[in-house]
Amino acid sequence: MTETISARAVLLDMDGTLVDSTAVVERLWLAWAAPHGIDPARVLSVVHGRQGHQSMAIMLPERDHEINIRENAVMLANESKDVDGVVAIEGADVLLSALLPFPHAIVTSADVTLMNARMGQAGLTVPSLTVTAENVSASKPDPEGFLLGAKLLGVDPADCVVFEDSGAGIQAAHAAGMRVIGVGSHATSHEPTFHVDDLTQVAVVPTADGGFELTVR
Repeated sequence: MTETISARAVLLDMDGTLVDSTAVVERLWLAWAAPHGIDPARVLSVVHGRQGHQSMAIMLPERDHEINIRENAVMLANESKDVDGVVAIEGADVLLSALLPFPHAIVTSADVTLMNARMGQAGLTVPSLTVTAENVSASKPDPEGFLLGAKLLGVDPADCVVFEDSGAGIQAAHAAGMRVIGVGSHATSHEPTFHVDDLTQVAVVPTADGGFELTVR
């Protein structure tokens, strides 16, 4: 069954949505967590979709947050240098190319250095508009990043469609009043508006008025 979605803008998460960085994310975060004795399952249930300092605060709630900020800076630097195994989600290149004439942006919990490193490793072109960790005061699941993306594009949140994979990201998009296309098997449990296994199931269809629609199959 094919769904047709009207939209004026698209906001795209990066990790798990445009690029598959699962291997490096889990490798570095499990190494960080080991000295703290945090259960690996707990780590993997927390870290996806959030800024690192928030993940640390959730896992070590009694710790001074300034330590989290400092350690997150180290984590981001390590992640930017370690891109082994980072690949594009299938169909990401075609989707980004099809969106070029239309309002769209990346909204990611990564900083700009990490975003460029992973997108470059995956062979994907970074959109001209991005919202990264440097641009927001609150991490997903707070809707700030998506609302800022809509504002910068000059589009009402209700007219935006978000592509997301993580629970924190899908929650943030819903809180922003946006429809969500969940990407990948893990997205289904977080109640996205629509769901695809990968981005080959999405097409951008120009409309007669100069806009576009998304079809999902």
